[in-house]
Amino acid sequence: MRVLLLDLDSTSPDHLGCYGYERDTSPNLDRLAEQGVRFTNYFTSDAPCMPSRTALMSGQFGIHNGVVNHGGRAGDPRQEGEDREFVARLTDECFPALFRAEGMHTALVSPFGERHSAWHFYAGFNEIHNTGARGGESAEQVTPVVLDWLERNARRDDWMLYVNYWDPHTPYRAPEEFGNPFEDEPLPGWMTDETIARHRAKTGPHSMREINMYDSREQPEYPRQPGEIRDRDDLKRMIDGYDCGIRYMDGHIGQIFETLERLGAMDDTIVVVTADHGENMGQLGIYGEHGTADRGTCRIPMIIRWPGMRQGHVDHGLHYHLDLPPTFADLLGRPAPKSWDGQSYAPALKSGEDSGRSYLVISQCAHVCQRSVRFGRWLYMRTYHDGYHLFDRDMLFDLEADPYEQRNIASSHPELCREGMYLLAEWHDDMMKSMPYPCDTDPLWTVMSEGGPYHARGHLPRYIERLKATGRAEAAEELARRHPREFE
Repeated sequence: MRVLLLDLDSTSPDHLGCYGYERDTSPNLDRLAEQGVRFTNYFTSDAPCMPSRTALMSGQFGIHNGVVNHGGRAGDPRQEGEDREFVARLTDECFPALFRAEGMHTALVSPFGERHSAWHFYAGFNEIHNTGARGGESAEQVTPVVLDWLERNARRDDWMLYVNYWDPHTPYRAPEEFGNPFEDEPLPGWMTDETIARHRAKTGPHSMREINMYDSREQPEYPRQPGEIRDRDDLKRMIDGYDCGIRYMDGHIGQIFETLERLGAMDDTIVVVTADHGENMGQLGIYGEHGTADRGTCRIPMIIRWPGMRQGHVDHGLHYHLDLPPTFADLLGRPAPKSWDGQSYAPALKSGEDSGRSYLVISQCAHVCQRSVRFGRWLYMRTYHDGYHLFDRDMLFDLEADPYEQRNIASSHPELCREGMYLLAEWHDDMMKSMPYPCDTDPLWTVMSEGGPYHARGHLPRYIERLKATGRAEAAEELARRHPREFE
């Protein structure tokens, strides 16, 4: 068996051709999707980067494995304590260990463990290639490592290769000589002048007036990304920069596919395409960030081309990122570890049978503290710390009528908010009763007790001064009222 897993950082399905995007950003991924199963309602349970990949590799929700933040006590996995054996539980219960148990050689091409000191991410790999720039690398730095590995190993029939690309992550870094294949293409149709006017009035990191998180400073070494979006030209520069990152990466993925074909290994290699999270490109008025528990951030691509399984199929069921490990276990005929929270959707791959969940709970604690419920056509969002965006505590979006989350309809649908809150409470009760170690702490509240999410904590005084200097004193006053601890 051969398995190639492509982890494409910050890649939103909304910007891939096979998911309906009008721009030609992903021709190689689109062709792969025609040969396999494409999942349209696939979400990471925990965003952003480190919580998502920890959930995938451990098979557990962040509330269970303890990693929900990018710093503080919730930036490290829970310790097993006195019950820890000679080796930690993750040794045999991580995702790569499943392939090791099958007698397969596991290899990783990624700098991710070093990027976040997430050393647990390396568990289960026989071979690790750190591409060295902590996530700042472009595809031309990653692809040669992958191609070299394939030249030496592709003809073997016993490997799993995990490859990490970063090009869609800010700052947008496609080389200047790549050009702009979208130069003559219009903005997506929903991005109107009225949308720009509304988003210009918003407050918070990565809003139109603070693309650089808390200011509008530009980075000359990254000319594809503006520091502020003032008009349609700036907005086009932003969208083109992101789309160029995806298209540039897709070209390098094409090189991998061509190499596998030349070596005679492509036809019988299982190929999985996914991401750690998506990217808000206008959802909630946020651009170039993955900092919320919403569809824009947490919905991710999932394409599985498994020879002998369904081809050209589209699955619309609700699934988590962490459902992938038990699905592989199911298809390999191996029992999933009891510690895993995932649920197999193998029937979707074998016969196209719907095996989705009735609802999902998605979380974010690194930029804001939010938990949201995806059910039916709805997304209910509960905010505990707004990350300085002035979000309402309760938000509700009709994702069929409003997929870009422009209209909070919570006030007109209190019954749906109550349903969402009930499902959230049901999930939370189940999670707390099934803690993997003797522990009664929800890490979301650990983050709150430390003063809030890592990427917000400590930035408010300086940001308030900027708001006042740019004519937004009213927003500054409201943020100061909401977050008095920032001034203690």
